Amino acid sequence: MLKSRTAHVEAEVERLCRELGPGALLPGERDLAERCSVSRSTVRLALAELTTRRVVERRHGAGTYARRTAPAQPLDALSFHDDMTRRGLRPSSRLLWCDEIAADDDLAAHLAIPLGDPVRRFARLRLADGEPMARELLHVPTRVVPDIVGADLDGEASWYGLLESRYGRRVVDGTQTVEPVLVEGEDAALLGVPSGRPGWRFRRTSRDEWGTAVERVDALVRGDRYLIEVGIRRPRRRAH
Repeated sequence: MLKSRTAHVEAEVERLCRELGPGALLPGERDLAERCSVSRSTVRLALAELTTRRVVERRHGAGTYARRTAPAQPLDALSFHDDMTRRGLRPSSRLLWCDEIAADDDLAAHLAIPLGDPVRRFARLRLADGEPMARELLHVPTRVVPDIVGADLDGEASWYGLLESRYGRRVVDGTQTVEPVLVEGEDAALLGVPSGRPGWRFRRTSRDEWGTAVERVDALVRGDRYLIEVGIRRPRRRAH
């Protein structure tokens, strides 16, 4: 009997999520209990199951919301701006800070520049429909973007668009690693999630049409909002 009552609440909440849309604040436990003629403990069980199934998101002290999850997309050589646009979301950025550093061994190797060469560094909070999606640290050889300033990468500007329109460099390929991580501390606060939530860490090196490395990116992405689509295929049988 309890299982059927819980399933009834789940079905009602899912209906409300479809009706109100992603990101909508859902009725509170008391309202849901009255609406479904069940106890609040039954509502809590149903909401816990829906949270596990990633249908809703419960925010401490703020209520329960229909989850905003970006539709899954393949990992292509796209800017964040183009990636979010393709997912049907409005991209923007908030510049956190920027500076210039000397390339260490890791940056020199990935950007194929001499050790100690100047590198522009930009820390940004990337937003989708006004909500935090990723914390990104972008490294660009200063010789590639000699006159760029922080304001160029703030707001709704597209980094790849700027790179092509101002500097004549179009990103065509690159390499990227994806690692599951826990979002903690300051990163959790920036991304608006409780510490310890799962996320993705992307490390990417991108190249232009001439094979020149134009960026090294280290991004921490919310796991509850960003889905990845990966193609699979069976390997060909080896000839004997």
